[in-house]
Amino acid sequence: MKIMKVGNVSVDNDIFTLMAGPCVIESETQVMEVASKMKEITDRLGVPFIFKSSFDKANRTSVLSYRGPGLNEGLRILKKVKDELGVPVVTDIHEPYQAQVVAEVVDMLQIPAFLCRQTDLLVAAAETGLPVNIKKAQFLSAKDMKNVITKVEESNNTNILLCERGNTFGYNNLVVDMTNIIELKKFGYPVVFDATHSVQKPGGNLTSTGGNREYVEHLAKAALAVGADALFMEVHEDPDNAKSDGPNMVKLNEIEGILQKLIKVYKAVRDVEQHSYSI
Repeated sequence: MKIMKVGNVSVDNDIFTLMAGPCVIESETQVMEVASKMKEITDRLGVPFIFKSSFDKANRTSVLSYRGPGLNEGLRILKKVKDELGVPVVTDIHEPYQAQVVAEVVDMLQIPAFLCRQTDLLVAAAETGLPVNIKKAQFLSAKDMKNVITKVEESNNTNILLCERGNTFGYNNLVVDMTNIIELKKFGYPVVFDATHSVQKPGGNLTSTGGNREYVEHLAKAALAVGADALFMEVHEDPDNAKSDGPNMVKLNEIEGILQKLIKVYKAVRDVEQHSYSI
């Protein structure tokens, strides 16, 4: 696997990397509180941490839904997280013109799942030279990501991460096929498992997305056991009152306990892979 450098964090085989933060920037105060707490927890546990939050959620279910503070204000807040806490930052882009502007602040760009086949967006992200975390669309197989990867590689960027986030089978539901992680790893790039979007029920609440956060820990364990190199989790201090993706976000006061268990799974599996035992 190619070792990926994101700011001051390396995505490698020593321990899984965590990308985490609120789904969308709700306020500067909230973002700084969540980011500070997450840094404190991950430092204590020895888990490499990349902060994630969106300045704009352009793919909300309803036109009336909160989208975020917008590009300029969102980047100002993300820069504050990076400068004051010293953690790398990742955020989504939705349009090609955003790539270069956002790249001046963040350490990695993220391509939303619904947009992973948008050639102009992929090329614009690649041309910044930053690492690009590409979410596999809910309608694609792992093998279909080859063409997506090629678009970035042909734009002279091999700083690629591939993100599994489930597939759509039927209405308002996602199913995670863990063999996708195995197939994605064959491309030679780090594989991220999106543990919170994978438990979504898209449009399940009619004008908003539903979900079931109780499954997050279990799917994350399975993904690490199969071979995921990093985890993506959206975390919120009060998910039930969040402005976006509340039903599937992890509660901030529960994340440390979940990470402790995930570390044990990761280390146990890697220990078995590296050693032969006589039974």
